[in-house]
Amino acid sequence: MSIFRANRKFDRFEDVTPEILREEKVKLLLCDLDNTLTSRLSKNPAEELGSWVKACQKAGTEIVVISNNVSKKRVQNFCTPFKLHCVWWANKPLSVHLTKARERLGVEPQYTVMMGDKWSTDVLAAKFAGIRAWKVEHRKGFLKDEEKKEENGDSKKQN
Repeated sequence: MSIFRANRKFDRFEDVTPEILREEKVKLLLCDLDNTLTSRLSKNPAEELGSWVKACQKAGTEIVVISNNVSKKRVQNFCTPFKLHCVWWANKPLSVHLTKARERLGVEPQYTVMMGDKWSTDVLAAKFAGIRAWKVEHRKGFLKDEEKKEENGDSKKQN
């Protein structure tokens, strides 16, 4: 298989179900953050992310976020509520952080998957690390009304 081709493709992260993870024997799912688990503009995790993380963990799959985002605060804001390990400024497609996460958790490559939206970073990093690559469609989204108000400096209270 080409290094530019994902092993599997999904429309959204929610399409990766606990059943698929069990069938594919995935013990460790490394996930990109921006445009994979959330839109790049979103400041807060979506409600469905929490239930998805819990379902994956219940199925026996550990999740680690591996992001190229340089903001430690942004990445941790998404991971802390779910008690997920995370790496920011990962420099994908370099695979060093994928391999370190896998080795730190003691998971063999054949039981590890990298899931992301970009072939040029996520898919290539997975291939360089010797693990499977699952590609999801680029997650589009818009700021919620509350986030737009915060970004514009508007007060949360309306008169």
